[in-house]
Amino acid sequence: MEPSSNIIEVNDLRTSFFTEEAEVKAVDGVSFSVPSGKTLGIVGESGSGKSITSLSIMRLIQEPGQIVGGEINFKSDNLLDKSESEMRRIRGNEISMIFQEPMTSLNPVFTVGDQISEAYRIHQGLSKKQALQKSLEMLELVGIPSPKDRLKRYPHELSGGMRQRVMIAIALACKPELLIADEPTTALDVTIQAQILRLINNLQDELGMSVVLITHDLGVVAETCDYVAVMYAGKIVEYADVQTLFESPKHPYTVGLLSSLPRHDIDQEELQVIKGMVPSPTNMPEGCRFAPRCPFATDLCKEQLPTLDDLEDGNQVRCWVYSDKWDGDPEVNVKDDYGTATSS
Repeated sequence: MEPSSNIIEVNDLRTSFFTEEAEVKAVDGVSFSVPSGKTLGIVGESGSGKSITSLSIMRLIQEPGQIVGGEINFKSDNLLDKSESEMRRIRGNEISMIFQEPMTSLNPVFTVGDQISEAYRIHQGLSKKQALQKSLEMLELVGIPSPKDRLKRYPHELSGGMRQRVMIAIALACKPELLIADEPTTALDVTIQAQILRLINNLQDELGMSVVLITHDLGVVAETCDYVAVMYAGKIVEYADVQTLFESPKHPYTVGLLSSLPRHDIDQEELQVIKGMVPSPTNMPEGCRFAPRCPFATDLCKEQLPTLDDLEDGNQVRCWVYSDKWDGDPEVNVKDDYGTATSS
């Protein structure tokens, strides 16, 4: 049996939060893979399960949350079988994560140098002096000006862009094989966003690592990703290479997201919107979770949950329109008919 070309394969991952009232299925049967050296973008509205998926991969789900099923195969080893001590050796060394908000992720009482050095001392056994020298090199690598001075600074003494660069320096200190970036440019101005994304891309080329990019920004996905997984209400509803997804989106939710983006090549009086709200995780629809907001939904959609199926063009899509069971208009074209359907 040949070794997989994928750095990580997630199969039927299920993560729930348990309350006195109910089990909240935040991630409900998610499967995807990331080829070595490539970037997968995971997109969707807030509450779709993107961040919980990334925290599940890192085994950082805290009570009352719990990973209740599935596999997370990293280099063919299931991370869910690892002990906590084994995971501590993997985190920050083989798999690293850039968290959403650097001000709350960095420790306010330790200097930047101390916080980057920790990764070298824990995972590589370097002395304090050696670790600080390596930390200085990382700050230079991520483009922080006057790096020697910044080593002695505390997080509150740095700008938002610099704090995010420090987070990237910590994440990349041990040259991980997989980087998970959860909204790495949130709350940064557009110029700094572009710099951070360019930095991650350049470091990926230099280090040969794979990247999982969690974002709600489809513009960022178009610029940086090789593959895209679209999540909605805890499930992946579409998976494709980035070019196929943007040129030929299949799921009504994906089409709705793309239709809501401003376009510079056509005149638009107003942007399209996806009507309705994301369902409450404690009260999911019985059938397709997007059915209450979908302009094409039929009785079948409202009664039965579709599976994530392969299409001829390489897309995977979770939608009855593309199945033999479809009981709606046989001539429907989701991409072309979406605007007309939503306005009717």
